[in-house]
Amino acid sequence: MVHLIGAAVPVPYPSWLNTGDNTWQITAATFVGLMSLPALAVLYASLVQKKWAVNVLAMMFAGFSLVMLSWFLWTYKMGFGPNAIGHGIINGVPQDTAKTGTWTHFFTNFVGIPGSINSASGEQSQALSAANSIIPFHFPNASLAYFQFVFAAITPLLFLGSVLSRIKFSAWCLLVPLWSTIVYGVDAFMLWGGGYFAQEGALDFSGGYVIHMSAGVSGFVAAWVLGPRLLRDRQHALPNNLVMAAVGAGILWLGWNGFNGGDPYYAGASAAAAVVNTNLATATGVLVWIGMDAWLSKAKKPTFLGGVNGMICGLVGITPCAGWVNGFGAIAVGGICTVVVWVCWNYLSKVRPFSKVDDALGVIYTHGIAGFFGGMLLGIFGDPSMIEYGCGHLNGSGQVIATTNNYYVASHGSCVPFSVDGLVYTGSAHQLWEQFRAAIWVIFWSALITFILMKVIGLVLRGARYKDEILEVGDLAIHDEEAFPEDTLATRSGGAFALAGIDGGGAPSGVPDPSLPPSTETS
Repeated sequence: MVHLIGAAVPVPYPSWLNTGDNTWQITAATFVGLMSLPALAVLYASLVQKKWAVNVLAMMFAGFSLVMLSWFLWTYKMGFGPNAIGHGIINGVPQDTAKTGTWTHFFTNFVGIPGSINSASGEQSQALSAANSIIPFHFPNASLAYFQFVFAAITPLLFLGSVLSRIKFSAWCLLVPLWSTIVYGVDAFMLWGGGYFAQEGALDFSGGYVIHMSAGVSGFVAAWVLGPRLLRDRQHALPNNLVMAAVGAGILWLGWNGFNGGDPYYAGASAAAAVVNTNLATATGVLVWIGMDAWLSKAKKPTFLGGVNGMICGLVGITPCAGWVNGFGAIAVGGICTVVVWVCWNYLSKVRPFSKVDDALGVIYTHGIAGFFGGMLLGIFGDPSMIEYGCGHLNGSGQVIATTNNYYVASHGSCVPFSVDGLVYTGSAHQLWEQFRAAIWVIFWSALITFILMKVIGLVLRGARYKDEILEVGDLAIHDEEAFPEDTLATRSGGAFALAGIDGGGAPSGVPDPSLPPSTETS
């Protein structure tokens, strides 16, 4: 069939949509989603005692689902909506930028107006947000919202590692949507959604501050409020399956390609550079931690779990600067963050208040501290030649046309390519100052709101942690399931199981009750 030129015919998408950008954004979002399920779920469930594996999995899947619903019902527009509550941003355009630095500017650009995007137009219309007002988005709102959802979802799942093995499942299910709304929604808008710190000049490429530092601080505060795990659990905190931990860690690493590679919002050179830099920093982190374990630890042995910690340090450290540093900068960021966290893990952990808070998987170190230093190192290693958005020409649909590489990398009138001026390349410490200011805010807000939420949830539920008799048993007492069930039900009877209210009335006929001492009778 031949259609007349100019005649209206069925088409698959409007002219503002770029299929390459849209495909990459959805693909990147899927990679990031896999970092939560199954990667983080499998990693954490494998690092705890086997009696807590099901509990970890249940909280991971429940947390992911809770954020999904709250994100699309109200939180997305708080972090990335086109309008701020204080009218500092209207229809994606910042207002009164001349007032930058004032308290008025702070409060008018604090958070977006909550609202759902579940209507037909909400999902299929062109994405609009002050998160990127420089260039029109080349994909629909659904692509941007889902990409940002998987970031929002993984953040509370990360700090679950701080409160494992004692937080009530019901407390977790209350904490996640509340925290995601009040802490994450505000921080996302302030730094990513075009809010106050974004307008001030603070930068966070993919979430070193909004995700990792916030998760580390919040997890630490929540662990402090909850109190420590059982002494026995702390003394015997051995992983139940290092092989599966490796599977989770590996998916986490490669999933990070979407984490950092998707944040330029366009399938361009910056996305490719961010992916390469992510892997350079991560490989450096793995080798540095293993080397420090082998040469500087008391045991003088390279450890696999040390390698995983180094991997996370490299990934987290490069996250706030992945597309704005070059490859040498990425190696430096991965190495420096890993060295700092290794020292903190081995020595700062023995000093108050760190020695008094039972952060089960050390999230404050590998995410909180690594995220902070990664964000600060952007102010040092940001390379002005690493261009995220250059100059060129757009057609009426917002698609790039007639733009050579030489034209792209040079300034033209009011158009200046966007990159970061780090101290090493420009001698200016201005970016360091802006990074520091934003970091202090995220630390303060995350700690304050997490403390309040944990206290309120504790009052509502008459305690946010399980009683000791439940903690003695773990999964069977809470979920009536085991990750590694025995061949017999005998282990479900007597002793701590009876105290937890799951005594099955004794062992099956012919099977000795393990809660009783061995028989001394002789035939």
